[in-house]
Amino acid sequence: MNVGACACGIFVVPFLLVGILFGIFKEKAANFVSGFNSLPEEERNRYDKTYISRDMRNQCFAWALIMFAGAVLSYMVTAYMAVLAFMVWLIMFFRNVHMDAHAAFKKYLIKSDEI
Repeated sequence: MNVGACACGIFVVPFLLVGILFGIFKEKAANFVSGFNSLPEEERNRYDKTYISRDMRNQCFAWALIMFAGAVLSYMVTAYMAVLAFMVWLIMFFRNVHMDAHAAFKKYLIKSDEI
């Protein structure tokens, strides 16, 4: 087995576990999202925690799928497919990184609170 397949395969397990935890704990797991847990309690209540948790679950499952595909393709085709998988994952990851918590969670605002 090549290094690319191993590297991608190692990332599949934690992404799947985190996705499963977000699926099991639903809205309670929203408190584990970086930035959301630092908001004051009254402000956290303005956001749809179920939607946050479902979105994080779906992101983790998508990342696991990308890494699994990278592992399989790296094993069957060429080790450079792992590099491609990591690049796709990095693009997807950094697309959702925001420096401001309000900007990061704007799409999760409960509709009655939008101004």
